[in-house]
Amino acid sequence: MNPTEPKQTQPNLTHLNQSGEAHMVDVTDKQVTEREARAEAFVTMAPATLALILSGQHHKGDVFATARIAGIMAAKKTSDLIPLCHPLALTRVEVEIEPQAEQNRVHIRTLCKLAGKTGVEMEALTAASVAALTIYDMCKAVQKDMVIEQVRLVEKKGGKSGHFQLGVTDGEQA
Repeated sequence: MNPTEPKQTQPNLTHLNQSGEAHMVDVTDKQVTEREARAEAFVTMAPATLALILSGQHHKGDVFATARIAGIMAAKKTSDLIPLCHPLALTRVEVEIEPQAEQNRVHIRTLCKLAGKTGVEMEALTAASVAALTIYDMCKAVQKDMVIEQVRLVEKKGGKSGHFQLGVTDGEQA
């Protein structure tokens, strides 16, 4: 490293202890606050695949209803899937699925909410991911080259780190 270059600081990785070993963060002393997170994902597919889903003629049944339920169930099971996540008592989980025919894709939006000591970002992301995977699973017999993309956190509210909104810089946060 060049000594004249400014030293870059690393963000504190909370899931690593002082020895660099993975551990579950202790939230015992944190305050209970209202927390909310929103995430999204997209599933891009052929126009014929989307038309089959929208017509209600898919041989496996209502693809969107199944994906919605799978997303809700996944949010509730996030701590079983992601090793260092805390089990959370979610008070609200929403999964919205919107067909976007002009782009040959489906837009999945999720919301997770609770009053607790740790955030719900992973639950919202897991709900979006599993809803997208469920759409893929139900339609793979019709089309195998669908693309799941842009699984991302859109907004987070509550907790010590405050409000995050995708595309908004810190100085612009509401």
